[in-house]
Amino acid sequence: MKNLFSVLAISCIMLFGMGSLNAQTLTQDQDRPEVIAKAKVADLSTKLDLNGDQQRALFRAYTAHQSNYKKHVIGQDISSPKVQADKQKFDDVLDAAVKKALSESQYKKWLSLQKV
Repeated sequence: MKNLFSVLAISCIMLFGMGSLNAQTLTQDQDRPEVIAKAKVADLSTKLDLNGDQQRALFRAYTAHQSNYKKHVIGQDISSPKVQADKQKFDDVLDAAVKKALSESQYKKWLSLQKV
């Protein structure tokens, strides 16, 4: 009986330990560029009525944009001319990719969503 109680106690400790480990992994995954891009494209897909090719193109564009932001803009001195130039360059690349992927009416709606 004592042995059974020990095994039960150890298994409960391991079960709760795995749950907290999984929760830590989920919070780390939320700031990955792919996760952010997927959420952004899903939101845009409902608002702009995107087809599959447009979703893939926007996903690639937003993933590259988030990766570049994470490497060169986030955590840097935003008042630095180099950081501001990098930010503008990445925003221009995203804008060009979005303009290429969307129709004219979708692009106009996307621009209006960016101003909000």
